[in-house]
Amino acid sequence: MEYRKLPKGSEQISILGLGNSSLGGAGEKEAEATVTMALENGINYFDMAAGDAAPFPVYGRAVAGGREKVYFQVHFGADYRTGKYGWTLDLEEVKRSIDWQLKSLKTDYIDFGFIHCIDEESDLEKFIAHGTLDYIRDLQKQGVVRHIGMSSHTPSVVRKVLDMEILDMLMFSINPGYDYRHGEYAIGEVDERQALYRRCESLGVGISVMKAFSGGQLLSAETSPFHQALTEYQCIQYALDKPGVITVLPGVRNRADLQRILGFLQSSPEERDYSILGTFAPQDAEGVCVYCNHCQPCPAGLDVGLINKYYDLARAGDELAKNHYANLEKKASDCVSCGHCDARCPFHVGQVQRMQEIQSYFGE
Repeated sequence: MEYRKLPKGSEQISILGLGNSSLGGAGEKEAEATVTMALENGINYFDMAAGDAAPFPVYGRAVAGGREKVYFQVHFGADYRTGKYGWTLDLEEVKRSIDWQLKSLKTDYIDFGFIHCIDEESDLEKFIAHGTLDYIRDLQKQGVVRHIGMSSHTPSVVRKVLDMEILDMLMFSINPGYDYRHGEYAIGEVDERQALYRRCESLGVGISVMKAFSGGQLLSAETSPFHQALTEYQCIQYALDKPGVITVLPGVRNRADLQRILGFLQSSPEERDYSILGTFAPQDAEGVCVYCNHCQPCPAGLDVGLINKYYDLARAGDELAKNHYANLEKKASDCVSCGHCDARCPFHVGQVQRMQEIQSYFGE
């Protein structure tokens, strides 16, 4: 397993986490075996926005004796007391639901307390007005909530909460379909979504990724908006390459699904390569570096994708990105203008010209 550090904390989080939207249908025995298998393979981050109540006692049993080794992402507004998923903005209902979740998970603290599924500004206003945000912040002061997060599909709503400077983690839907304006939750223009990822990284807000496969639509040519199928590994790598992303949370139904997802860790660069996107993504994706590194290897030894990422982050106000760039062994000024990257870029980025732009920006 690979791990990434939470910017606003010391937690080392597995790049593959686990979503629980479909696990409940496996039955208790298979569900517990699946969670145990995840733990044995180094997965330590679990999103508890489940499809129903079934996974909660399963985790309570599976994690017993090793609670300090895992991180639960618990949602304030998701309610499972009826056995099915429900959504509420009522503070008293939220409190009762959180009590139920804590008891079911057999824990007395929450690693990541999430403002749950706020896609409309009006819902955000209600969440605040009803006192639920104050409740989360009070629990944080008491040590019951370690970090505050939020789940949303709407960039404009996320920006408002980022302005409040309360978030340590954001759960957001990232996949090629949504980023290029295809699908139910494809909210925001391409540039707007990319700018959001960069802003999260510049502010030290980690991103946990939901809907990496667009509910499975991207995995079949028949349902893909691009009329060509991508693989799970291509979608996972695509999400992991976005600025700010800490972990990707595929939903699994059983151990067979999990075993297949874990195969990502041993997959080859060719199996993860999503540069095929450049052949069928919309025209407004052209000329934008997505850090896929399909242009590698550079004859002069430049990490073209990383140089581009640090440049974009620096322009977004990330001071650390400037320091990271300064510590690179090879910088934009080392470009020899051979054109190798321009010829190989599937998104038709003029990297030679961009290296000159980056060199000028950093004053080399």
